Amino acid sequence: MLRIEDLVVTMDGQDLTGDLVMQEGARVAVLGPSGAGKSTLLDVIAGFRQADGVLRWKCDVLADRPEDRPISILFQDGNLFPHMTIARNLALALRPDGCRLSPVQNEQVEQALARVGLAGMGPRKPGTLSGGQQSRAALARVLLQARPIILLDEPFSALGPALKQEMLALVQEVADELGALVMMVTHAPDDARRFAQSVVLVANGQVHEPVETEAFFKTPPAAFRGYIGQTTD
Repeated sequence: MLRIEDLVVTMDGQDLTGDLVMQEGARVAVLGPSGAGKSTLLDVIAGFRQADGVLRWKCDVLADRPEDRPISILFQDGNLFPHMTIARNLALALRPDGCRLSPVQNEQVEQALARVGLAGMGPRKPGTLSGGQQSRAALARVLLQARPIILLDEPFSALGPALKQEMLALVQEVADELGALVMMVTHAPDDARRFAQSVVLVANGQVHEPVETEAFFKTPPAAFRGYIGQTTD
């Protein structure tokens, strides 16, 4: 499980604090107002931002470098290098040092592309692919990394509703194959309902414990009701 204890992150205006536990293989939506610290929470888990406290996955990993953590992350732009082919971008998941892949590793790249519906597109550059195809390529890289925690920082926000649903379903399939915990930052409650088993609310400087999704939306916390403009009776 991923355990966060005594978290303190210095942000502009106020600190972000919290304690939470998330189980292996869980799908968790991270919701809350803009600027509350949702992406900051993911950055701390990924190792891109400093924080005080304990971040435990089998052992405390808070002092580990990002590349040494058991984590893959998808950003809004997919984070593909535009000057490299899709296959070369994916190869970095297997050989971060940039060295040539073995025949077995090249086959792994081809299998990952086929798994996400991009068979034969390895020689193409990211700029020649549609937004949905770039998202698939980024997800194929996550599949190759095969890490037990996947962080999604609104990677599909620019896609249309139908394509976004398709990508979320594909993420779920990949996560199930890997047995990975998935944390997804989103501003869309409907996406959280469709995808997540539980919801973590980030609001007013606090990271709240996960709440089962149906229960969260049946009786939303006051901070979330204010965020979506829902008035109380």
